[in-house]
Amino acid sequence: MNAIRAQLLPALLLTLVLTILLGLVYPLVVTGLAQVLFPRQANGSLIVKGGKVVGSRLLGQPFTGPGYFHSRPSAAGNAGYDPTATSGTNLGSTSRKLIDQVSAAAAAAHAENPNRPLPVDLVTSSASGLDPHISPAAAEFQVPRIARDRGLAETTVRELVAAHTEGRQLGILGEPRVNVLELNLALDAASK
Repeated sequence: MNAIRAQLLPALLLTLVLTILLGLVYPLVVTGLAQVLFPRQANGSLIVKGGKVVGSRLLGQPFTGPGYFHSRPSAAGNAGYDPTATSGTNLGSTSRKLIDQVSAAAAAAHAENPNRPLPVDLVTSSASGLDPHISPAAAEFQVPRIARDRGLAETTVRELVAAHTEGRQLGILGEPRVNVLELNLALDAASK
């Protein structure tokens, strides 16, 4: 009995101490440091326009209206872009459903901008289904439609795309990308 008590008591005390340290103290310290050092990022990198939150720099949202750059398709949730149900499609490359989805998206994109090579990220969803970025090629593909719908010169729209193209992180990680929400907000500002 004493042997069990000798082992059980330290184990229970260690569990209690580690629960307090790692379950309460550590998260509070990290949260406090994040709020002090990186408040914008710690609060979701929200974009505020006219005193109203219009979205997050980190989460994609659907832009399907004329005159706006379209985001990547989303497989997150039933209607897409649902941050509580983030996921890819998990459909294989031979899946009839995936082939039909991509074919329909490609036909719609080519109807808006015929005879141009179609970037794959305009017709396929990202792994999370919430990717806020498109490739510079996907943005360039949409430039003629945007210019036509907005009554802007294509060079003006291309300059906006170039100004909102982010390079590789640290010069080597990832690919160049364009944040669709930020680009569409800049497009709204340029159209006024």
